[in-house]
Amino acid sequence: MSDFNKTEFIAKNQNAYGSILGNRWVQLISACLAMVMIANLQYAWTLFTTPLVKSLHSSLVAVQYAFTLFIMFETFVQPIGGLLLDKFGTKLMFGLAGILIGGGWTMLGQATSVASLYFFYAMAGVGAAIIYGGSVSVAVRWFPDKRGLASGLIAGAFGIGSMPFVPVIQKVLDASGVAQAFGFTGILQGVIVVIIAFILRYPVGSKMPSQKAKAAKADPSKIGFSPSEVLKTPHFWLIWTMFLSISVGGLIITANTKPFGKQLGMASSIIVLAVMMNSLANGVGRVFWGSVSDKLGRTRTMCLSFGLNAVFLFLLPILGSKNSVLYIILLMCVMFTWGQLFSLFPSLNADMFGSTYAATNYGFIYSGKGFASILGGGLGAALAAHYSWSVVFTVAALFSLYACIMSVILPKIPKPTRKQIKDTTPIAP
Repeated sequence: MSDFNKTEFIAKNQNAYGSILGNRWVQLISACLAMVMIANLQYAWTLFTTPLVKSLHSSLVAVQYAFTLFIMFETFVQPIGGLLLDKFGTKLMFGLAGILIGGGWTMLGQATSVASLYFFYAMAGVGAAIIYGGSVSVAVRWFPDKRGLASGLIAGAFGIGSMPFVPVIQKVLDASGVAQAFGFTGILQGVIVVIIAFILRYPVGSKMPSQKAKAAKADPSKIGFSPSEVLKTPHFWLIWTMFLSISVGGLIITANTKPFGKQLGMASSIIVLAVMMNSLANGVGRVFWGSVSDKLGRTRTMCLSFGLNAVFLFLLPILGSKNSVLYIILLMCVMFTWGQLFSLFPSLNADMFGSTYAATNYGFIYSGKGFASILGGGLGAALAAHYSWSVVFTVAALFSLYACIMSVILPKIPKPTRKQIKDTTPIAP
């Protein structure tokens, strides 16, 4: 950003919040830790699927629709959560989120029916939506000069956060069962998020401006596009379909690494290792590609990584079934070229629409993940049961290829302006 004065920015925030809370790296690390605390909700889920099928006397398809429901709440609530974050700040909203994720995840271990499983997982999803949107917003606001790197670190923390928990969770599952595994992680995650709520701040001057403040601005171009303005642009809808499309493959892997591995005859130790390596590749990829995008550009990075993702998804059922090494390597390749969407799209959102309403606007983009979860969760398992995993992963590869192609088209469309938005607004009779 050519008009960003780093020295002035740091001094202003340390004067307002003190040398610790006003340090932007303290804020970023705290937001990253919050993301680690919601990582298990998505990326450790696959470990629970088979035990839940047995304990609830249900089917894999029914259990995986709980994952779909979680993703839907995590995504569809983000626009509302983003609006509340922009309005009320992080302390109140992160405190509420800590209660929701801690309580919801813990109570999953007490679920005695599929309906109660859906309810408590959805509850955790609402909390995760608030934390995800708030953490991304903290990153892009505190690091306007390094949005790709900051968003990559936030997204990377979410992607890699479950890795140290996976072997522990599996041991608790084997020794004590589902209730204890959900219980200890749920309480730990909830408590830590509530503590983080008292640390996080938005930088001075970055909160959503009031209508009066907007009117007083001499240069309205310095205010980012509001959600109502963003939704009127063709750029948003193209970005949204890209987000939905690239989300599909990784969600299928996230939810079904264990069932897919079981069908291939992989040993439990290999599957646990694969889940851990998926988490590592997912997290490293988010940071790597986010950093690359600051130099190469968002859309060029998208084209390269999304194209590779399509190739790896197509090859996974073909080569991954041959032996355990290829199974693990190809899963890692898919996740390494998938997770970066969560660092590239927040940066693209702020680059194109501004950071004033970053949490709310990104929440609308992120809702595409909710629709992608339909195929990534229950429907994906149903298609695999009726056809094969090869069909499922080929469909996912085609979605990723679409996102790759659209990343070439997007930069050819001129960036949106307020005049264009006004010109597309119908005139009332």
